[in-house]
Amino acid sequence: MENVLEVKDLVVRYETDDGIVRAINGISFSIGRERTLGLVGETGAGKTTTALSILNLVPDPPGVISSGSIILDGKEILEMGEKELEHMRGNDVAMIFQDPMTALNPVITVGEQIAESVMLHEKLSKEDAMERAKEMLELVGISGSRAYDYPHQLSGGMKQRVVIAIALACHPSLLIADEPTTALDVTIQAQVLALIKELIDNNHMSMLMITHDLGVVAEVCDDVAVMYAGRIVEIGTADEVFNHTLHPYTEGLFDSLPNLRQRGEELIPIKGLMPDPMHLPEGCSFNPRCPYADEACCRTLPELKLVNGTHYVACGRYADPAFRIRRNPDGK
Repeated sequence: MENVLEVKDLVVRYETDDGIVRAINGISFSIGRERTLGLVGETGAGKTTTALSILNLVPDPPGVISSGSIILDGKEILEMGEKELEHMRGNDVAMIFQDPMTALNPVITVGEQIAESVMLHEKLSKEDAMERAKEMLELVGISGSRAYDYPHQLSGGMKQRVVIAIALACHPSLLIADEPTTALDVTIQAQVLALIKELIDNNHMSMLMITHDLGVVAEVCDDVAVMYAGRIVEIGTADEVFNHTLHPYTEGLFDSLPNLRQRGEELIPIKGLMPDPMHLPEGCSFNPRCPYADEACCRTLPELKLVNGTHYVACGRYADPAFRIRRNPDGK
């Protein structure tokens, strides 16, 4: 299968006065054409830094992409000059940010903000760009006449639809959605997710969906990568990760969700907190919180290894053929 994006051995550091923050620690993943990958993990896992790295927008200083490769449609992003990057952002890859309240300019009409992207990348006149802006608003379920409104005149859900319209205006091959429904209430969340799914299907796009919400992943994503302390600990298709869970951290994420079928069951939270990225533990970063950890887990950093199909896991315990986590006792 052809990949629209390939990330290999990416390492990102934030060099601060207090020390070095090890934000991304050698992650690798790919997104197939017309596939959606869900990047899942707790706050601080490195999900947003991963997204910014793909756009080569890690703030420098203090951020440094110290090694790795990011290939979009066959082109190495980390070797692009500023003009190439400006052409790539918005044209080949676009991003939906998590808070529409801060993503839009409050003193420019929403139509002008959509038209700006079109004028920059497709060299249309202002009049033609505004017509495209109205078409994009209609596409996301907003009347084209609202193009002359300012952001404060729109509801939160409508603002997020405008942000989606800006991202899709130049028909990028890859869409990055960073927690796109976090600031919205539950009913509007469902509408926005359905809209995003419909638009990427109709426009034959690929998407990286960044979220901590496993329900969103189940609704939208084909593939899932689970991230912890700057590393990917499990990756596979949604069916593999949801129904044949391999990593203890992924098991912990599922156990901490309420079960609608067994309402009396107590939730099982993951003990402890995400480690400080300035002081990651030796060996597996999850070992201080892992109910299955042994001495080797505290010494050796596990590599991401293929278990079956397209399902990979980074867990030292899988060297023991008898090892199985509770959520997947049959090992399938």
